[in-house]
Amino acid sequence: MNRIDLQGRTAIITGGARGIGLATAERILASGGSAVLWDVDGAAIEEAVAQLGAKASGQTVELTDADAVAAAAKDAFAKAGTIDILVNNAGITGGNGKTWELAPDVWRRTIEVNLVAPFLTSRAVVPLMLEKGYGRIVNIASIAGKEGNPNASHYSASKAGLIGLTKSLGKELAGTGILVNCITPAAARTAIFDQMSQEHIDYMLSKIPLNRFVEPAEVAAMIAWLASEDCSFSTGAVFDISGGRAVY
Repeated sequence: MNRIDLQGRTAIITGGARGIGLATAERILASGGSAVLWDVDGAAIEEAVAQLGAKASGQTVELTDADAVAAAAKDAFAKAGTIDILVNNAGITGGNGKTWELAPDVWRRTIEVNLVAPFLTSRAVVPLMLEKGYGRIVNIASIAGKEGNPNASHYSASKAGLIGLTKSLGKELAGTGILVNCITPAAARTAIFDQMSQEHIDYMLSKIPLNRFVEPAEVAAMIAWLASEDCSFSTGAVFDISGGRAVY
């Protein structure tokens, strides 16, 4: 593993208790940083923090609740004295179905978790980063946000929206020392697969020229670089990690 210098940096990672979020925490700790895990699953956070060790902490947060997110951000800042990195990783698929067959509450919940929550976390954390004049925000979008997967309009729309949020926020913060970027992974075989049909999983694999799913550790490596000072001239950008699937 190449060591990226995150010495002394504190990162908030949403959905940090498992999958890509947990792999990102592991990579940040290996690079000298500290990780604050936000997740809706309190038991999973406890298990993850115990696994990660002393430089990790966690908090149960409902990321679609603006007041809860603001309180968690203030708490993290008070304890660490800084928030240098925000990784908006938490997300759900909302299951699969044709657009006209999806229940409105399922559609709305997917947008809330995948798009509204990153807005709320950014809204809470950016002012704290501005106090320090430094920050890195990495949003985990998806190749689906570029291409629009069939039978996943809610998920695809939420990730397309997250790409748009990244571009807008990156431009707004240009020149402040805070950079905002996103990545568009192909699917990783994590617990999120439990929310998908086998037909949809097979469809996603068939689209990847490398003929395999991305590993969480591979995504975490890209996130760690984007979260570092080495990433110094990219903001509002979209970084592909789709195994050759993306055409732009």
